[in-house]
Amino acid sequence: MEFPGINGFLGTRASLMLDVVFLAMFAVIPVMGCGIALARFKHAYRWHKAIQLTVAMVLLLAVAAFEIDMQFLTEWELRAEPSPYFTSAEKWSSPAGIALAVHLFFAVPTAFIWVYVVSGALKHFPKHPTPNDYSARHRFWGRIAAIEMTMTAITGWVFYWLAFVA
Repeated sequence: MEFPGINGFLGTRASLMLDVVFLAMFAVIPVMGCGIALARFKHAYRWHKAIQLTVAMVLLLAVAAFEIDMQFLTEWELRAEPSPYFTSAEKWSSPAGIALAVHLFFAVPTAFIWVYVVSGALKHFPKHPTPNDYSARHRFWGRIAAIEMTMTAITGWVFYWLAFVA
């Protein structure tokens, strides 16, 4: 079946960027976890900073490319229509639509929380980061950002499967 946009490479109905983001999250979550572990257990704050900034930049570029694809190139609803879990007439009440709504419930705040955590860290920590008065706030919001990112990935994978694999 032919769909608007560039077809993905995983053999599903998904677009190229859907496949890229789907797979990228399998790397982002463990790398993010590694960066957090380096700060928490090894006190390797420079490595933590480098890894988390790299993850943030990769996510920024991936999300920008993804949104350009979704908004201008790909009609994801047409790609999802063959799924038994999606019908465009009942877009938001179908299982895939509900999965997308849950995914967006995590994904949208995650973007804002990551901006807050990263900008706050850049503002409040020196070039060579060390613990300071801002550390408790950074730890608190960093944990929320990590949980949100993990839930964004999990709910994205569920939506991907329901809409483009099934």
